[in-house]
Amino acid sequence: MSPALAFAALAALLVLATVVGLVLRGREGRRRDGGDLRFDPADAEDAVLGATATLVQFSTETCARCPQVRRLLGTFASEDAGLAHIEVDLTHRPDLSARYRVLQTPTTFVLDATGRVRARFAGIPARESLTHALAAV
Repeated sequence: MSPALAFAALAALLVLATVVGLVLRGREGRRRDGGDLRFDPADAEDAVLGATATLVQFSTETCARCPQVRRLLGTFASEDAGLAHIEVDLTHRPDLSARYRVLQTPTTFVLDATGRVRARFAGIPARESLTHALAAV
């Protein structure tokens, strides 16, 4: 392989990786919907779905960003009577990470009243993104 061809291939790979990274960063880890995924309230202790929507936070004991997300979601839930906040600790229930396809903590689901996942966020969700996801429910 010639050095010019190798350099061109490396440059193209670098541009592609940059574009993919910018797109993923722009989405803030948000997926538009959860597909056919449904959350079972029995998977969390004393969990009750909200009348209009529910915010489900998946966390672990060692997660550094989880307390910030807990406060953010708690604020949202306290401002709306029909909105509930459920936290699931994957440290004690690692089986749920495979069931709900959670690859990192914190991960937040926005559920409708039936438990269907309408949006999901990886990492710390932006207030505006949460507001838009809840408005869609």
